Amino acid sequence: MRVVADLAEVGADMLDEAGGKAVNLGVLLRAGLPVPPGFVVTTDAYREVASAAGLDALLAGGLDGPALAARARESLLAAPVPEPVLLALRERVRGPVAVRSSATAEDLPQASFAGQQDTFLNVAGPGAVADAVRRCWASLWSDRAVAYRAANGIDHGSVRLAVVVQEMVPAEVAGVMFTADPVTGRRRQAVIEAAPGLGEAVVSGAVNPDRFVVDMGIFVGDRGIGRVLERRTGDKALSVRPLPGGGVERVTGGAPAGACLDDDQVLALARLGARVETLYGAPQDIEWAIDGAGRIWLTQARPITTLHPVPEGQDGLRVYLCFSVAQGLYRPITPMGVSAFRVLASAAAAEAGFPPTDPWPGRPRSPRRAAGCSWT
Repeated sequence: MRVVADLAEVGADMLDEAGGKAVNLGVLLRAGLPVPPGFVVTTDAYREVASAAGLDALLAGGLDGPALAARARESLLAAPVPEPVLLALRERVRGPVAVRSSATAEDLPQASFAGQQDTFLNVAGPGAVADAVRRCWASLWSDRAVAYRAANGIDHGSVRLAVVVQEMVPAEVAGVMFTADPVTGRRRQAVIEAAPGLGEAVVSGAVNPDRFVVDMGIFVGDRGIGRVLERRTGDKALSVRPLPGGGVERVTGGAPAGACLDDDQVLALARLGARVETLYGAPQDIEWAIDGAGRIWLTQARPITTLHPVPEGQDGLRVYLCFSVAQGLYRPITPMGVSAFRVLASAAAAEAGFPPTDPWPGRPRSPRRAAGCSWT
């Protein structure tokens, strides 16, 4: 049983052992991208702790929802950290680290689980790291995580959790980057949000960050000339800063009046984003940080799961027409709107001599069809 593995050793085929977040970080490291060094406490350690905590019996007991989540968290928090894990932490932890959950059903193309499990920043000392690891294990059973798995049809018993432990980046500026616009769905158009301090303020939505939009269409790998399309300065009224003895604090005020990134930094981030997107072959949601020396670090990457899929077809120019937009209907039809259309269509069908049995479903009373008519 291997309870710890270096991130540089983690490959794309190690999802069951290292979880989604660690796998993505390992893939980035192997590609030569700037990722803070670290290691992962594997799912074998979680499996041992879960067994000692009696989770199998708990799952078989018929509990569900918040009741199951509360009992599972309580059991895991009371369980001791295995001695091999404690030994590895004493050998490997030297300075402040970030401790991040990495579930086997996390940061996947079909389900991101973003924000469902816990992360602890600027954790100092092996004892504090061990406690943070235990809390990460317990966060697999937060009310939100349990509800998210149920909504996505994921069996609670099939999910395990690894924990990433990385050197802490003393970030001067940090934030998130989407390599496709998550609002418009436009590909090759990066959206970057940034604020002073650690990225937690931006990720959690606690701050109104600076926002930049970059045309990525002319980036090839990390080369090319980019173009900043849009700049919007936020008030950046709050920042998250590391404390000297470990932990973080929220600081209000003191943010610079202008943007916290210049155009060169924005374009450098976009070039890195283009490399990550090319590596994975799909648009990415990336967390990043810039240290005091001006070096950019990538602290996380996951697929963007909310984009509308691009239609598959032949290469070359293709023109798509939307008749709904042509008629002034710019938004999707709501369920109430669909019902209204069915009632109107049923009335028209009745006038034509084909009344439906039930006007709400809109089904015809007989299998006959009028030429050119369609039923909804």
